Amino acid sequence: MSEIGKKRRIGVVTTSRADYSHLYWPLRELAAHPDLELGVFALGAHLSPEFGATLKEIERDGFPIQARIECLLSSDSDTGMAKTIGVAILGLADALTAWRPDILVLIADRYEMLAPASVATAMRIPMAHIEGGEISQGAIDDQVRNALTKLAHIHFTSTPAARRRVIAIGEEPWRVHHAGAPSLDHLRRSALLDREALEAKLGVRLGLPALLAAWHPVTILQDTNAEAEALFEALKEVPGQLIFVYPNSDAGSYALIERTRQLCLTRQDTHVFVNLDAVTYWSLLGQVDGMVGNSSSGIMEAASFALPVVNVGMRQQGRERAANIIDVAADSEAISAAIKQALSGEFRAGLAGMQNPYGNGTAAGTIGRAAYQAASGAG
Repeated sequence: MSEIGKKRRIGVVTTSRADYSHLYWPLRELAAHPDLELGVFALGAHLSPEFGATLKEIERDGFPIQARIECLLSSDSDTGMAKTIGVAILGLADALTAWRPDILVLIADRYEMLAPASVATAMRIPMAHIEGGEISQGAIDDQVRNALTKLAHIHFTSTPAARRRVIAIGEEPWRVHHAGAPSLDHLRRSALLDREALEAKLGVRLGLPALLAAWHPVTILQDTNAEAEALFEALKEVPGQLIFVYPNSDAGSYALIERTRQLCLTRQDTHVFVNLDAVTYWSLLGQVDGMVGNSSSGIMEAASFALPVVNVGMRQQGRERAANIIDVAADSEAISAAIKQALSGEFRAGLAGMQNPYGNGTAAGTIGRAAYQAASGAG
């Protein structure tokens, strides 16, 4: 790949709807570069009908998919997670041999990302890592994220503090770029749906108040759903409308899905969606009255709408937060009280003019430029 005039190759790995929504605009930047050949490696939940088969979204968006890697076990255990990594390594070894990029882009902290990082290390393929240096002490994501940081060669952090952390663990400052969270580029560059169009897309008339719920297994715990019962007990009595989105494909996710379905059967005006594309999800954040759960989107994206968020339990401990976050223990009474506070007009009014610490929607340009420069120097 050192011949003059030959296009450089950049590979990008995506494993789920969550990281794809963050990668969409960086992918657009890379795809538009005349001197780059882009290749997407899709694996994990993207190929799973149980989690919405979101590969079709990547295909619809027109990005060039170099490999579709079946690796996600239909399992609800940590053993299944470990085996998923192993199956992914086997598939990626062949895929990256067939189409060897000059640099491989990884994002965030999902356990499946350990597979491409391991294969790229063995094959001497340089890596760029997006969203390193953050902290989420209530999930194995924290360990995964730090491992990816040490294996990577170029870094794009979401906040200045995250950049300092990456440098503090020994990464050379010139390799570490503060870009902001690329998911926030949707706010500037995507055409979000108004309330009427969103309701038509969802097939649901949004009520008052409307509360978005996003809850994932707490993977640092032996019982990954130990905190879930307190949430569901509180949600039985919460006023108004509940809109659930599916959990990540972690150990305990199937039990959470079943618990959510049971709540839908016993509580009026409760809806669950397997998958929402990025524009629909962002539009929903702009229209609901509050959010509850333990999702990073409540920390990173909701702040751009000054949306009140009740963050429950330990999963997001350590993350930088804005003024819209109400942290609460996994206790049903405490959760109920926090939801009442979040939905109050007084709390919402107090968020006027707040800023999102994760950026202003310009990350994709920084990532695209620096990734191209890194690919040009690789090999």
